[in-house]
Amino acid sequence: MTLRIDAHQHYWQIGARAGYWPPRELDAIYRDFGPEDLAPELAAARISGTVLVQSLPTEDDTRFLLGLADKTEAVCAVVGWVDLKATDAAARIAAFAAHPKARGLRPMLQDLPDDAWIDDPILDNAVAAMVEHDLRFDALVMPRHLDALYEFARRYPDLRIVVDHGAKPRIAAKAVEPWLSAMTRLALLPNVHCKLSGLWTEAGDAGDPTVDDVIRNRVRPYVRVVAELFGARRLMWGSDWPVLRLAPCSGGYGEWLAACEADCARFLGAEAVPDVFGGNATKFYRVGDFLRHA
Repeated sequence: MTLRIDAHQHYWQIGARAGYWPPRELDAIYRDFGPEDLAPELAAARISGTVLVQSLPTEDDTRFLLGLADKTEAVCAVVGWVDLKATDAAARIAAFAAHPKARGLRPMLQDLPDDAWIDDPILDNAVAAMVEHDLRFDALVMPRHLDALYEFARRYPDLRIVVDHGAKPRIAAKAVEPWLSAMTRLALLPNVHCKLSGLWTEAGDAGDPTVDDVIRNRVRPYVRVVAELFGARRLMWGSDWPVLRLAPCSGGYGEWLAACEADCARFLGAEAVPDVFGGNATKFYRVGDFLRHA
């Protein structure tokens, strides 16, 4: 039996985010979110476990997430943050990797002033440490970062990389290029995977959209692209909860899951659904042992 995995969700304490996103005016997510908030959604959707992903570029936040993982059975992997260009990056990575649920790192590339930050050989030591400790690299990028990400992924073929949120295509503007061309080239690299997550919140807020409008007229063409580019073995579903609460429609966790399952069956075939919604994340983040003994 294939387990169902949410490959991308967040927890945070709003009091620890002074000076960081989200701003106060985003009422739907400007508060604390913890395991007790997500638990009903996981139960209703029959999700076996989650990948908890950092949302602050601080080691304090990463320690907070690892502490939650210690107490939360449903969290089976943590993607944290380390300064990958620090002179002691290898030691910091080793310390992170010592935690039994540490599975990956994410440098929050979308927020850095240099779009080519990742295309830098100074990362050699950090990447070597990640490979040594069997850690994954989550790439939080936008279309403008994809050329640099391609060079990075090509330089480090032994590093397993996943593109978060399909690289956040400009869905609200109905823009396909340069995202499509860049993603097509990136998908040719076998070490690169992609998360089917975060797309509803890129759909914009024109008018008063219904769930059906968002799915059929806005998001589905982009889901089709990532499904066809990465296929049934390199695509994994994530909720991006609680950021999902910002989606410009009445859809919630269950609706996003159901919409993605239907579209994956449409574009990849029903036999691909168990992999996209659990199997691939289980293998990518090495979480099978936690779930088998839960």
